[in-house]
Amino acid sequence: MATIYQEFIVEADAAHVWDALRDFNAVHTRLAPGFLTACTIDAEGGRILTFANGLVAREALVGLDDAHRRLAYTVTGGKAAHHHASAQVFEEGAGRSRFVWITDVLPDKMAAYIAPMMVQGGAAMKAALEASQKSSSGSPT
Repeated sequence: MATIYQEFIVEADAAHVWDALRDFNAVHTRLAPGFLTACTIDAEGGRILTFANGLVAREALVGLDDAHRRLAYTVTGGKAAHHHASAQVFEEGAGRSRFVWITDVLPDKMAAYIAPMMVQGGAAMKAALEASQKSSSGSPT
């Protein structure tokens, strides 16, 4: 099984970052706008995401842990035999957070496709979270 790690520092409070991450159904507007263009909720409570590159994926929420600021989800259907991911937010001092996103995928060759998307997604998240932190604190953007 291939494991892909994406980790980055966000110039925003951990509580702010966690609030956006845990809003599972608003990922396209609060967490990764531009990288994701749409999110619809399906009848089973999962979400169907549309990515800027045209990819469509269905994800189901596996767990939401407020105490540890950790969210886990799985991709259902699609080309991967297994696709499970988690994201967690850690405090990195005043006004800073560390965002850790880990994906496990089978077959291993899927990692070559998913890893670059995670880099793009991470950049979109960092930009959106930092911009929303500035606008919520009243600082100029």
